[in-house]
Amino acid sequence: FDRAALESMLFSRFFFAPAFGIYGGVRGLYDYGPPGTSLQTNILHIWRQHFVLEEDMLEIDTTNLTPAEVLKTSGHVERFADYMVKDPSNGVIYRADHLVKDVLKARLDGHQLALQAKLAPVAPAKKGGAKGDAAKPPPQELNAETIARYETILDTLDNYVGDALTKLMADENICALDTNVRVTDPELFNLMFSTQIGPTGNNVGYLRPETAQGHFLNFKNLYQYNQESMPFASASIGRSFRNEISPRQGLLRVREFTMAEIEHFVDPLKKDHPRFHEVADLSLPLWSADAQMNGQPIVQCTVRDAVALGLINNQTLAYFVARISLFLVKIGIDPQRIRMRQHMANEMAHYAQGCWDAEIQSSYGWIECVGCADRSAYDLSAHSARTKERLVAREMLAEPIVKTAWMMDINK
Repeated sequence: FDRAALESMLFSRFFFAPAFGIYGGVRGLYDYGPPGTSLQTNILHIWRQHFVLEEDMLEIDTTNLTPAEVLKTSGHVERFADYMVKDPSNGVIYRADHLVKDVLKARLDGHQLALQAKLAPVAPAKKGGAKGDAAKPPPQELNAETIARYETILDTLDNYVGDALTKLMADENICALDTNVRVTDPELFNLMFSTQIGPTGNNVGYLRPETAQGHFLNFKNLYQYNQESMPFASASIGRSFRNEISPRQGLLRVREFTMAEIEHFVDPLKKDHPRFHEVADLSLPLWSADAQMNGQPIVQCTVRDAVALGLINNQTLAYFVARISLFLVKIGIDPQRIRMRQHMANEMAHYAQGCWDAEIQSSYGWIECVGCADRSAYDLSAHSARTKERLVAREMLAEPIVKTAWMMDINK
């Protein structure tokens, strides 16, 4: 597969192009041309049919600008961050986990090149090679223990945070790929774009990093619109913004992008799903958190068995994991290049009780493209506590609950 040739064709036919190209462009910002826009429109049309229309979801469209107070309450101001490192020789910034991945993969590739060179020695490179080549270490053979260690790190990289990530980068001597200079220790960088709402400068806001908060803040309106009936689901398609540390890999890691999102509201004590039987026998490639930590492979498992064994912790979460898989196949993704990966404990979002990613194998490796999380009642509870607004639902019981209580009878 020639990725460079494909990207060249996509550029030349204006599927997409760097935004503000005549001004030199800005990393992580792209414009879609007519064929790219048509492709996106078709995918979103199928998404609406597959999810919104088939399941009678309530579609909404909410604002991009979000007051800071909302995102403080949701936890994004404090926690929505990635680790970054810097090359002290030239000031180039890298996202720490991506640099670790690139360096270890380069060493594994170098091992293969070194083995090939032993079998068929190649002529020395000519002077005046590509920029940065002189700084790159020559390909080296690796022993079996080192190869196994690198592969384990790559499989569990999302589990390294804080001091563990700092230690990993020091132990493995992670250097900038272009200069081979040791980078600085990782430090957190908040990924939200801040702005001011209004002329006074007193109302700080952010461009939303996700569309989900619009669903939660409109829960009461949605609940009333749905005639106070539970469960129900809301859906939206809109823009989100993330100030990525070092956007690379074309459209895979950008600073402005379209999100199609669903929030399914259900009784937290009744997480069964009325349509679970429709997907129960679907077999999915599941990679559990335990399997990742223990270096074990993906297992094929029916959705029914995944719930029974506790791999997926409830029917509703499992139902949507299955529906996501069916959607990806429907839009043309090769089923052999799809896997469902469970988040490990250290990478679990602050709001999640359980989380699975649908990942697609591409020329860049396995890439997360859909997240499916059981957010419990975290967001509604947090916003309710902050605003004193009751974001709750009523349940009609089959039988009345009879309680005995003491009453005060004043004897006049």
